[in-house]
This record gives sequence, structure tokens and C-alpha cells, in this order.
Amino acid sequence: MNTRNQSFISKLLSQILMIIMTFSIIMPLYFMFTNSFKERHQYVRDALSLPSPFTLQNYIEAFRGKNFVEWFKNSIILTFCSAAVTMVIALLAAYAFAKLHFKGKRLLFRFIIPLMSVPPVAMIIPQFRMIKTLGMVNTLQSVIIIYTGIMLPMTIYMFRNFLIDIPDSLLEAARIDGCSRFMTLIKIVAPLSVPVIITSSVVNIVWVWNELLIALVFLQKESLRTLIVGITLFRGRFTLNVPVILAGLGIVSIPMIIVYIFAQKHLVEGLLAGSVKG
Repeated sequence: MNTRNQSFISKLLSQILMIIMTFSIIMPLYFMFTNSFKERHQYVRDALSLPSPFTLQNYIEAFRGKNFVEWFKNSIILTFCSAAVTMVIALLAAYAFAKLHFKGKRLLFRFIIPLMSVPPVAMIIPQFRMIKTLGMVNTLQSVIIIYTGIMLPMTIYMFRNFLIDIPDSLLEAARIDGCSRFMTLIKIVAPLSVPVIITSSVVNIVWVWNELLIALVFLQKESLRTLIVGITLFRGRFTLNVPVILAGLGIVSIPMIIVYIFAQKHLVEGLLAGSVKG
């Protein structure tokens, strides 16, 4: 087999693999959204067909569900506050690791890296004991603190690997022009870091939005539950009405789809910039 044939077969296999992966991603979305617009008897008769007639009644019932709007608000607050706090702290820490010189910098950074591999479930018990001691159980602030702590190691790692490529001469020129370190960070470093900021924010937002365990353990009041946790209760109330459940899941998915659509052009660039160097 000559080189041209090998190249053709390799490209063909790659295309087939991409088609399979694309289908595996699109099919669950198709199933969820098409059935969310069906009446119950239509779903039972044919779950793969297009809705006919088209109905919004499932979404109306989902919004009428107990505390649904409150759960949605809680998810918005937790997601964007956690992502924002993480981004600010990570940018400051990464700038110090990448551009400042202090004793123990390398050792401290090496301690941060293993934290990325610690599963959140392993920290649930000590976290709960700590939060209970502080009297912060059933508060959104406690969950924001926990989410921030979990997301910081990976975010710092991505930011540091991006900032280390920024030329020191550029920062020194800003210092000569009278900028303090903080103003250099705000006016020079932050604008240059937009791709990795967007990438890390999207990754963190999607993770927090879909997180279940921590929100379930630390937010035990029904009025404080997140949308993902609420949907699990919602399912119990509408066990036989699958289209209503799918409508609720569709509502949960739409914000993350919108976030990805607006951030996708920076996503690949930021991921590559934050993972090439160690």
C-alpha cells in the first residue's frame, strides 16, 4: 500500500470517527428537545419522530413547578459568582507565579498541580464539618467558597501557562512608563489574557451549572436548591410525564448552549494556550 492510499484511509477513518462522535452528541439533544414539544401519548407512540402537533404545554408545566424560578435564580447566582471570584483570584495568583520572583515559588506551584486530581467527593465530609462549624450550611456563600476552591487549581494552572509566554520586556516597558504592578496587570496582562479568561470561564461555568453533589449536600432547603438538584425532585413529581421532565432538562441546557455559542471562537485558542507548557 503506497503512501497516498495510507493517507486516504487515515483521512477516511478520521472523518468516520468525527461523524460518529458528532452523532453521539447531537442525538441526545435531538431526543430531548423534540420530545419536550410532544404530548405524552405522542412520546409513548414514537419517541424518535418530530412533534406533531407542536406544543409548549410541557414548558409551561415545567415553569409552574414548585420553586422552579427560584432554583433557576440560585443556579445563576452560584454559577457566575463562583466563576467570577475564581477568575479574579486565579489571575492574581497566576501573575505572581509567572512574573514575580519570591522564595518557594516553584515548590508552591508544584503543590497546586496535584490538587487538580483530587475528586470533589473525597472532600465532602471535611468541607461539611468546616461549613457546619462556621454556621454556613444552607447559604449560597458557602457553596460559592467551595466551588471556588475546587476550580482554582486548574484555573491557576491554565492562567500561569498563558501568562508565562507574555514577554517580560512588555511588562518592564509599562513599569518604566509609571504603571504599578497592579495597573500593569489590569491594563496589559488582563487584555492579553482574554482567550484564556474566556476559556476557563466557560469550563468553570459549565461545571458549576451541572454540579449536583455539593449543591445537594450543602443546600438542603428546597428554596435554595439549584436547577440541577431541583430537576431530580421535579422528576419525582412527574415520573410518568417524561416530556415535562425533558422540557425541564431543555431549560437547564439552553443557557450553557448559549454560553458556548458566544465563546466558541476563543475556546480552542485558550485551551491550547493554557495546556502547552507545564
